[in-house]
Amino acid sequence: MSVKIKNTTVCFHCGEDCLDEAILFDNKHFCCSGCKTVFEILNQNNLCDYYDIEKMPGISPPKNAIKKYEYLDNEQIFEKLIDFKDEEQALVTLFLPQIHCSSCIWLLENLYKLNPHIVSSRVNFLKKEIKIAFNYSDLSLRKLVELLTSIGYEPEITFSNVSNNKKHSIDRSLIFKLGIAGFCFGNIMLISLPDYFGLDNLKDNDFSQFFGYINILLSLPVLLYSASDYLKSAWQAMFRKSINIDVPIALGIIALFARSVYEIISNTGSGYLDSLAGLIFFMLLGKIFQQKTYAILSFERDYKSYFPISTTLIDADGNEKSVSVSEVKVGDIILIRNNEIIPVDALLVEGCAQIDNSFVTGESVAVHKNVGEKIYAGGKQMGQAIQLEVIKELSQSYLTQLWNDEAFIKQQHHQFEGITNAMSKYFTIVILIIAFSSAFFWWQTSIKIAIHAFTSVLIIACPCALALSAPFTFGNVLRVLGKNKFYLKNASVIENLTKISTIVFDKTGTITQASKSTITFHGDMLLKEQIDMIYTLLRQSSHPLSKLIFSSIKDAELLTLIAFKEVPGKGIEGSFNHHKVAVGSELFIKEKQDLNPTSTTVFIKIDDKVLGYFQLENSYRNNLKEVLKQLSKKFKLHLISGDNDSEKKNLMTYFGSNAQFSFNQRPEDKLNYIKKLQNNNEKVAMIGDGLNDAGALKQSNVGVSISENINTFSPACDAILDASAFDKIPLFLKYCKGSMRIIEVSFIISFLYNIVGLSFAVQGLLSPVVAAILMPLSSITVVVFVTLATNILYRKKINK
Repeated sequence: MSVKIKNTTVCFHCGEDCLDEAILFDNKHFCCSGCKTVFEILNQNNLCDYYDIEKMPGISPPKNAIKKYEYLDNEQIFEKLIDFKDEEQALVTLFLPQIHCSSCIWLLENLYKLNPHIVSSRVNFLKKEIKIAFNYSDLSLRKLVELLTSIGYEPEITFSNVSNNKKHSIDRSLIFKLGIAGFCFGNIMLISLPDYFGLDNLKDNDFSQFFGYINILLSLPVLLYSASDYLKSAWQAMFRKSINIDVPIALGIIALFARSVYEIISNTGSGYLDSLAGLIFFMLLGKIFQQKTYAILSFERDYKSYFPISTTLIDADGNEKSVSVSEVKVGDIILIRNNEIIPVDALLVEGCAQIDNSFVTGESVAVHKNVGEKIYAGGKQMGQAIQLEVIKELSQSYLTQLWNDEAFIKQQHHQFEGITNAMSKYFTIVILIIAFSSAFFWWQTSIKIAIHAFTSVLIIACPCALALSAPFTFGNVLRVLGKNKFYLKNASVIENLTKISTIVFDKTGTITQASKSTITFHGDMLLKEQIDMIYTLLRQSSHPLSKLIFSSIKDAELLTLIAFKEVPGKGIEGSFNHHKVAVGSELFIKEKQDLNPTSTTVFIKIDDKVLGYFQLENSYRNNLKEVLKQLSKKFKLHLISGDNDSEKKNLMTYFGSNAQFSFNQRPEDKLNYIKKLQNNNEKVAMIGDGLNDAGALKQSNVGVSISENINTFSPACDAILDASAFDKIPLFLKYCKGSMRIIEVSFIISFLYNIVGLSFAVQGLLSPVVAAILMPLSSITVVVFVTLATNILYRKKINK
């Protein structure tokens, strides 16, 4: 039972003041029935640990917001909002602007306890997004959104969600606060002009005090509205018996305001309200600059760094050509081969689809799809080639999201995050001690200097510049590498690349260049029907050798394939009306090896007769010998391949005698090979084609997938390298190592800034408004430095 009592306590749930009537329930006070209801929901589901992580972490739920979500029952809107759907589950990503602390993350990732039809939920704290998997037949999207709203996390659903055209914009409330602060700052300065020119003695006392009161009135909206974020953050931190970086800033603001009001009312001075308004104006300006810079980096990351993923487009004449997935339009027909990932939402128009959605849902059991059914981006075809009609253009942000899924992120400690977190822990306490010590020292000499010293120390000493060093350096490095066709999953990959001691290469499709290979057939004369069967079978596979031989066969026709099977690393099999065809290695076809070839061979068997083999004279990538020579100076080199060792002697001339070679390796053998190296304390980078190397790419410390006109995108890799940039691998590694030194230098710059700034501030030589200008200026300095430094390093290391 709950009762209403007159009280001025704070709400147990959200921490807001209970201004009018506090609702008492379970010996706890709540500011409104909404907060009480949320507490009841959490209490009934044993989720009150939410309040143990952070004190009063909740948000008061919006009033009457639940009723407005009826439109989510519309099937068309539902289809446009969700990322993925199968027979049981749907996946949706929602923007929750209310996310603000670790308790929010904990609660939102325990939603399944509130409703059993929620399968999982994962929060992206930086983007304030949540990805939820739920059983849509039992829990509608509308009910899901209403549940989030009822506990205080109302999703922001706009047309941009439906159109997949999200834009990163600055928080509009910051713009309004900056405008108010700027207006008041200008007018307070205008009224204070006589003081600036030493004309205050000529003013009438009553007239002077009257304008002093006007300045107080002008400063109130600055204090109560423009500075509200700083004051609220500091109050919540103090109430929770903790200290954050906003505490010294809030103390400085309050000290300036209180002293100014005292001087004006007591007629002992004109106060520092111009400094107060200017201080808040410039701090807000710095915050907007920081937010805008982050938004630019995020925008480029999500929308401009198009991965070099290609797919096969079938034109109106039936011709097949490889195009970038970013060029695919609604209505186009695309061909998806075995083991290729579907890049866009589409309808099945031809073939038998067996879709593995493990990259999306974690469920590896293949789902059968019939012609006319919808297939979502992210699924992988397991079987013969299928044709799809595109119904939604590429959503680069969705592929980025899939690539950055937690299941594929390697959990490692990052040294620069540790430095920043450790510094932030003690920084504020040290600054408060210095500020109070400065005020105490100057108080007997001059109250004005004491106030200047106190507030200037609190304002100018800011860890923002230090905190920005690593993310802005890494952000610019990601942008530069992406511009040069080397796409990294996230910033941690940069740091991992600098620790690599061993590089393992795959052979086919990685160090070989398919477009320049020569193919000859040795064996019986093939009949037209046999050529057509081989041609049809090869079309189903995404393996580089299959695609190479397929493209070399001319004037063949596609036949009806009854069954198809691919054995990774060995070969492919298929059944036609009266024949069985197999294409693959000699061991796969003949179960023994008689030939001792000096180049790659692919054997053909129809029914029980071996008809011959294709011999491929591989062409290695441009500058391969020079690339390997540079890498061998700093790294141990290995080659692992599913092919036979026919080219070992030739490869030794490229890799050198110290390199290690392993042939006839299955995908699981490659994975175990990487594990063995890591057990010997090696930090391994695996460079493969992304097809049969997924396990090895994921196991390695850094997995790099080479892309050359094939759909090799895989969430298992940490980076995608366009084949045309292969010869720049040594330069990319040097560039990453240099970027770490840039971060170290930017740390030193940030420390020097704080030391020099504090040395002036403790002497009372800086006014608060000057300190407010210098504070964001330090952040700007660091951002400009790391941007220029990484660009100069790029010109020295890559763009020579």
